[in-house]
Amino acid sequence: MDLSLSDEQQSFRDLAREFLDKEAVPHRIEWDRREAVDLDIVPKMAEIGFFGLTIPEEYGGLGGDYVTYAIGMEELGRADSALRGIVSVSSGLVGKSILFHGTEEQKQEWLPQLATASKLGCFGLTEPDTGSDAGNLTSRAKRDGDDWVINGQKLYITNGTWADVALVFARTGGDGPKGVTAFLVPTDTPGFEAREIKGKLGLRGQATAELFLADVRVPHSAMLGEEGQGFKIAMSTLDKGRLAVASGCVGIVQGCLESAVEYATTRTQFGRKIAGFQMVQDMIADISLDADAARLLVWRCADLIDRGEPFGVAASKAKLYASEAAVRAANLAIQVHGGAGYVDEYPPSKYLRDARVMTLYEGTSQIQKLLIGRAETGISAFV
Repeated sequence: MDLSLSDEQQSFRDLAREFLDKEAVPHRIEWDRREAVDLDIVPKMAEIGFFGLTIPEEYGGLGGDYVTYAIGMEELGRADSALRGIVSVSSGLVGKSILFHGTEEQKQEWLPQLATASKLGCFGLTEPDTGSDAGNLTSRAKRDGDDWVINGQKLYITNGTWADVALVFARTGGDGPKGVTAFLVPTDTPGFEAREIKGKLGLRGQATAELFLADVRVPHSAMLGEEGQGFKIAMSTLDKGRLAVASGCVGIVQGCLESAVEYATTRTQFGRKIAGFQMVQDMIADISLDADAARLLVWRCADLIDRGEPFGVAASKAKLYASEAAVRAANLAIQVHGGAGYVDEYPPSKYLRDARVMTLYEGTSQIQKLLIGRAETGISAFV
């Protein structure tokens, strides 16, 4: 689909696709099998500009609009969702949190490094007992003179073993969301440990980790925002994070479409190309429809951000639809490929495994429905 893009947006899209088709697509099966992408690609991605999108030039980024950001995340999702996660967590969740809530000193210290990927960040919110219920996390930070001492555990943290800085959310006050505060914690701080989680269904090339913080001491200047604002920071950042996830899911759907069309137009059965069979065209049409619909929802959300208008509900709708569409598209692409779709020599099996987690993280599909329902009715179904 070729909607109305500016010359600059189209140029970035073409550049991103050309780069990823050369540097990522040929290696994604290998990375998936060994459960680790080649980190040599990270500085190359930074040179293209992936990490600097929407970070102002004064802090080492490219600036730019959120539609371009969505385009970049889509192309990463089409090539390898593991790469999309590295970018959207480091420069997205962590970088945007610092940009909008950090002090000038924090911005000057961290943003140029995140924008150029000379350092990576991870987002330490989820815990073993608090996933969707993030407001009741149990990691705790206690004041000790001019320092804070943090103890706790985080789970399923993207970039966890690769990150140089962790944005850690810990309880500094009473129960509930208002007692949570955010801290920027260098991962080489004594007491900080990251253990990689292996054996994932999808996103196998991406480093996912458990974080352990045992008497981790950071100065008061490491606090991001004000005390007690951590939950608010996390939720506002996740709204934009959902745009990145949704964009990556559009890339998965698009990749499934391209793979299904290529296979159907070259595979011969019963003396003809299978693309000529009605049921094959039915499946391809469904994938194509989902690609267009998901992309439009994503671009609407990005456009709202660019115009400075409320976008939270639009982000929930985009993330909900695109993540579920990615699962549908991958299933259909496997069906088009038949038995070939069940082995990893062809893209659909990896797309399916990567797509499945998209309905879970940065707000499950069920959480998105509750957010949309609250917006429509004015009544919260959250406890």
